Amino acid sequence: MKLIIKLLLGIVAGLLIGLFAPEGVVRLLVTIQTVIGAFIVFLIPFIILFFIAHGISSLPHSSGRLLGLTIVSAYVSTIVATLIACSIALILLPTLLNGIDPESVNVQAKEIMPFIEFRVEPVMGVITALLTAFLFGIGIQLTASSVKTTALKDMVAQGKLIVEIAIRKVVIPLLPFYIAGIFTDLAANGTAFVYLYTFAKVLVLVIVLHWLWILVLYAIAAMVSGRNMFSLIKVMLPAYVTAIGTMSSAATIPVTLRQAQKNKISEPTREFVIPLCASIHLSGSSITIITCAVAVMLLSPSLPTPGLLMLIPFILTLGVITIAAPGVPGGTILAALGILASILGFDEATLALMIALFLAQDSFGTACNILGDGAIAIIVDAEAGNNAEIVDKA
Repeated sequence: MKLIIKLLLGIVAGLLIGLFAPEGVVRLLVTIQTVIGAFIVFLIPFIILFFIAHGISSLPHSSGRLLGLTIVSAYVSTIVATLIACSIALILLPTLLNGIDPESVNVQAKEIMPFIEFRVEPVMGVITALLTAFLFGIGIQLTASSVKTTALKDMVAQGKLIVEIAIRKVVIPLLPFYIAGIFTDLAANGTAFVYLYTFAKVLVLVIVLHWLWILVLYAIAAMVSGRNMFSLIKVMLPAYVTAIGTMSSAATIPVTLRQAQKNKISEPTREFVIPLCASIHLSGSSITIITCAVAVMLLSPSLPTPGLLMLIPFILTLGVITIAAPGVPGGTILAALGILASILGFDEATLALMIALFLAQDSFGTACNILGDGAIAIIVDAEAGNNAEIVDKA
């Protein structure tokens, strides 16, 4: 609860500073956010590399099905969530969008410049880190019986420990300041308020759909684990609030891992599933994209009238695209622009409108992704519990 309070205070402080503080104070907060954000971006590949590699290498040889179960669960979750959201949007949006003009969101944002441009290039990209983690994690596991030395496995474990210290001592204490800087920027340039006001009904519907899917996932998680779904959700709420501020599934991994541990998810499972799902399980973002796409198609005479059958190919492709989407703010919509244009016929203007709508709620979509990751981890852990060898190791 202390973390939630600090994060909420960061959000409120950021909004107040962005609205009422002098420009110098606003730029100072944005500068702080830029520096912290650069360090988080730098740390993300190491989190993915060491946590996933350590998680895979710590699992027994029979855990190949655990990897398959995680990937299938993430993909099915994304596809089913998107189909449900699409069906509801097609029913409700024609009535909700009466009288809304798409041109009303075309507002020029005021750019807030930090005092210094602080950039740190990551050692590797997210996908590179993901593939490297798989390579070394599986390699360490498969060669454990034939290779006498454990040097590489020990190096992965020590790397994970170093990253954990950086997370605990640096990232977690600085998160409230990082979130305050983000909301200072949003409040100062005014774009979020314009978008939220203009498409308030669409965005409220998106958030309702997020929580509908969260309840579905945790109902399944509660059923397979034999626990109370609302207790499971309550434990994961700090990660949800953190994601609202960071707007990045990857950047929220430290808090998600900590809350997953409090939900009594075994160490090998949570250290494998949580970082992996941060990259491949984006059900919240997919719900947002399909709902906003339906809204834009309804508002744009140049686009065809949306229908479920015509949207199914887009939904199936979107499920694959989100796996490769970068876990950074706005990464999912940028990855989806290509199929919005090629499959649904969006032009430059409607693509820009999609970006505006998506970014207006990106925080909540990311938070839905994160909460969903916790449910996927519970489901996978419960399935892994059927294997005595994994239970003994955990």
